[in-house]
Amino acid sequence: MQAMASSCITTSRIGGLVIRGVSDTRNAASRTSSPTSCDSCQSLSHFTPLFRLSSQKINSVSAIRNLRCRARDNHHDLNLIAAPISTKPYPGEQKRDNTARPQVATTGVDLTALEPDVEYESGSLPRFLTSERAKVVAMVALAMALCNADRVVMSVAIVPMSAAHGWSQSFAGVVQSSFLWGYLLSPIAGGALADRYGGKVVMAWGVALWSLATLCTPWAARQSLPVLLTVRVLMGLAEGVAMPCMNNMISKWFPRTERSRAVGMTMAGFHLGSVAGLIISPTLLATRFGVKAPFVAFGLAGFVWLAVWLVAIAANPQSQPRISREEFQYIKRGNEDPASVGLKLSSSASSRSSAVPPFRLLLSKLPTWAIIVANFMNNWGYFILLGWMPVYFNTVLGVNLKDAAWFSAVPWAMMAAVGFVAGASSDTLLQRGVSVTTTRKIMQSIGFLGPAVALLALNAVKNPMVAAAWLTAALGFSAFSQAGFLVNYQEIGPKYAGVLHGLSNTAGTLAAIISTMGTGLFIERLGSFQSFLTLTSVMYIASTVFWVFTATGERVFH
Repeated sequence: MQAMASSCITTSRIGGLVIRGVSDTRNAASRTSSPTSCDSCQSLSHFTPLFRLSSQKINSVSAIRNLRCRARDNHHDLNLIAAPISTKPYPGEQKRDNTARPQVATTGVDLTALEPDVEYESGSLPRFLTSERAKVVAMVALAMALCNADRVVMSVAIVPMSAAHGWSQSFAGVVQSSFLWGYLLSPIAGGALADRYGGKVVMAWGVALWSLATLCTPWAARQSLPVLLTVRVLMGLAEGVAMPCMNNMISKWFPRTERSRAVGMTMAGFHLGSVAGLIISPTLLATRFGVKAPFVAFGLAGFVWLAVWLVAIAANPQSQPRISREEFQYIKRGNEDPASVGLKLSSSASSRSSAVPPFRLLLSKLPTWAIIVANFMNNWGYFILLGWMPVYFNTVLGVNLKDAAWFSAVPWAMMAAVGFVAGASSDTLLQRGVSVTTTRKIMQSIGFLGPAVALLALNAVKNPMVAAAWLTAALGFSAFSQAGFLVNYQEIGPKYAGVLHGLSNTAGTLAAIISTMGTGLFIERLGSFQSFLTLTSVMYIASTVFWVFTATGERVFH
């Protein structure tokens, strides 16, 4: 490209092609009028150094020639440089004969591979259900369901396992908590791996390892304590990569205006996994296979999922041969990072993306701390509600929860339903022109202030059924966080979405451990469960204020 003293950006539409170029006005005054028609161009030989395409793509060359002639009419030069020819077809196209896909590498022109400007019916449900991104979100949701179901299996099977192996109640607690030891360590590393190698590969390894650990748990329990704890830690390590990989895949496969809904779908799978584990595990325990039955069933289900995942799902839209050209362009237009959909970066950009994550930079920005604090608070409240509410209902309201089916299934089902509604509402706000920052602040405020009010109301009621309704409402409102902080990683730094999720997920895991242990100590010291719920409500309100003043939906890390 020649140095230009003066230049401007030109945009032209030729047929279905939208072409942007850099025009040189350096010698405009001294030039004579150029021919007014492309017919005046005597030969394509002048353009041979620019494009070497098969004859079947001659229309694309003619389009560029027409544009150049038009530019000369206006005393401009359209500067293009040569690029290697690729015979790779468009996503969704079958390669025919020797037709080459035109690719232009240039510092001054963005032809976007000469793709036609097409319309895509993004709001059509039938169109979405048959799309490739629908398959991706369905498979990720199933992975999240398996992730949570495999956790729940141990919580259901711990009673017969304790009886069979003579475990005390305190030792059973150690076995249960050993999962969190591994889960605490892997989210940051898993997020960094997902950012570097892609969510597809890392998720596949994660599901394979935690499914293997699930299968081996009954065998490990018969061997020795160290073997059992090692298997449980391995399961926690493997499951720690699930959330970062989920975010990584959604950031690649969904445009910004659909991500909240996609996160809602995947988290619905996560919560329904608890329901499946709680309902299916007792039934399997009652079979002649006994304790090992649920572990074997859910472990094998993970390997079935893995086989489908490896064959049917691509790491990004660009590498999926079955995607239609219209869907590919729709995803690309709505994605702020070209590399997310699989488009190649320059060598310098590639080397930067593969480097060690810049933790100091990430932690120096308030939006990062906004999502860390939000994840911490979300997990604090979540594990109190699901871990200590049975104790609350039993000690404060005198309810026997053994046969209370609503407690086993309704809260998770409510979170799944409300999470999807929250995602759809968030995407609707974005499509109507509300800014991303405002949308995220609204969703997260509902996700924190709703549970805060519900917990205060829970303290004031004495009727068990009314209390149960407030508990379900608290969990339902908390699902709005899925359209708040849980999708915000992709917006402030899509290149580092995995490691950002890992950082905040580690904080969330610490919150789960501290709140679960701290609740008991707090109640022992003050003798009041209600006072701890009030403290949690105040923490929800304080976290809302912090989020509103520090969070953003704009790109922070480039």
